[in-house]
Amino acid sequence: MSTVDVRHYVAADLPEIRQYILDIHVEVRQCDFGLTGPFYDVERFDERLTMYASRPGWTAVLGWEDGEPVGFCFGTTLAPDTKWWNNMLTPLPDEITAETGRRTVALNEIVVRKPWRGRSIAWQLHEAWLTHRHEGRVTLLVNPANGDGAVQAVYEAWGYRQIGQQQPFPDSPVFSVMLRPVKLT
Repeated sequence: MSTVDVRHYVAADLPEIRQYILDIHVEVRQCDFGLTGPFYDVERFDERLTMYASRPGWTAVLGWEDGEPVGFCFGTTLAPDTKWWNNMLTPLPDEITAETGRRTVALNEIVVRKPWRGRSIAWQLHEAWLTHRHEGRVTLLVNPANGDGAVQAVYEAWGYRQIGQQQPFPDSPVFSVMLRPVKLT
């Protein structure tokens, strides 16, 4: 497994890393994967990034190799009044959706640039990010159509399981909602 230098960041660091995150988003989502439309525009992504980083518990990691950013992941703690579970296509029971502000962290984004894919860099970023998390479980949304299901299969290999589907924005895809413990046993 190839490794990169992973650096941890908090919300106060966002001005330092924002442009790296935005540039990688455009390169990977729009150029590599051809994801277009208002939901994937850099301005909309930047709005979501700002919104996520404004919440308590937001952290990020960036991977670096030879001074060049290779990928990132970031997420935030789900607050007791979170709307994370509100757009489930089939509502989940309260024992799954009740949040305390310490129970669940949401992985909002994980992106690796093409030259570094296939080297377990995404796994390295993911696990490095989780090492500093104190919540008991982590959730994420994945478009089940990405890579004809291959992306969701990667998350399943990482220990996530699908617990439902949701459409968080009117112009977003329908995502699979996945969940796993922060620390795998």
